[in-house]
Amino acid sequence: MSTLTAPNTPETAPRDAGGHAGEARRGRRRSAALGLVAWTVGIVFCAPALWMLLTSFHSEADAATNPPSLGASLTLDGYRVFFGADGGASPWPPLINSLTASVFSTLFVLVLALPAAYALSIKRVEKWTDVMFFFLSTKMLPVVAGLLPVYLFAKNTAMLDNIWFLVILYTSMNLPIAVWMMQSFLADVPVSIIEAAQVDGARLPTVLARVVAPVAAPGIAATSLICFIFSWNELLFARVLTGVTAQTAPVFLTSFVTSQGLFLAQLCAASVVVSLPVLAAGFAAQDKLVQGLSLGAVK
Repeated sequence: MSTLTAPNTPETAPRDAGGHAGEARRGRRRSAALGLVAWTVGIVFCAPALWMLLTSFHSEADAATNPPSLGASLTLDGYRVFFGADGGASPWPPLINSLTASVFSTLFVLVLALPAAYALSIKRVEKWTDVMFFFLSTKMLPVVAGLLPVYLFAKNTAMLDNIWFLVILYTSMNLPIAVWMMQSFLADVPVSIIEAAQVDGARLPTVLARVVAPVAAPGIAATSLICFIFSWNELLFARVLTGVTAQTAPVFLTSFVTSQGLFLAQLCAASVVVSLPVLAAGFAAQDKLVQGLSLGAVK
């Protein structure tokens, strides 16, 4: 027997069309609400940075008003003071010291972390999970707990106020994080291309430089940027271990808090300038950073 289906009646067709239209409207409202929430969260997170930028163009009198004055006149006096136009200390030596410590420590971290991550992800050593836990355990000690031993070591070896001691220190501090990050990135590298290179006679340095590094370039970029940021922003060890010669930019910022008071406009101007290298590095590696931080998120 054949079953007969009733054709769509005029009553059911408009009902279906109305249902789809209502669902589409609800979807648009939901998307608009999510977009509004995203913009609100973004503005909340960016508001302190935007307020710092605006305050850096105010005079000290306008910056110290309570409540703050949004319509105050703009000036470059804070930036002039930061760059030593009024006879103050020059910011270039601390900026160069921070750049030296951050760049060289990041390079050393990459040179040491890439082979370690290769051994822990591709050519896994025995009990590699214990090795990973050991790297993680080095970050469990509070930084201030190791301050006195490090200071005594630097004093006894005549390494106080030496920028290269900070380079070595930042390398040791960032190496565990770099190994953990790059181990997850290198785990996604196809083993077949490594084996093909080894069949062609490539040795381990060649494999790492010409095979593994290009494939894992987004992960390496993400690791490099994070290590650079950590080194650039480090204050505690730099404040204790440096004086005049090896003073870094974060230590230089503390000079704007004096016994005469807090020079808020000058401090905001200095903070904006000190933040620019990190922002520039982030924008330069933005595409690879997004790829690197998303590696391994979807299997």
